[in-house]
Amino acid sequence: MTEVGGWIGGRNLRSFMELLSHYVGYDFDVTDWKTVALAGTDDERAERWYAYPLVGDLHQVDVWLARSVGGDELSVTVSGIEMAELEIRADALLSAFATG
Repeated sequence: MTEVGGWIGGRNLRSFMELLSHYVGYDFDVTDWKTVALAGTDDERAERWYAYPLVGDLHQVDVWLARSVGGDELSVTVSGIEMAELEIRADALLSAFATG
């Protein structure tokens, strides 16, 4: 298993989660969105990251999220990736949403 990480603009989180969910075969809906909790996260302290599991028909991954200190960006790590194709897609999403 591998993981990919980077950062995305805070306003891009919902789109990131919806597209990644599509790639794992999971229907990320309004209830999921309301569950994602970033209050109190801190990307400089590992114990303050928030983990959200995406368990789909095709794959299962954990998305780790934390707010960047002093900014609107979110640090993101997608772990549990078992296929190269999903690794490439997750990395491409991080690159695409790395805008404020």
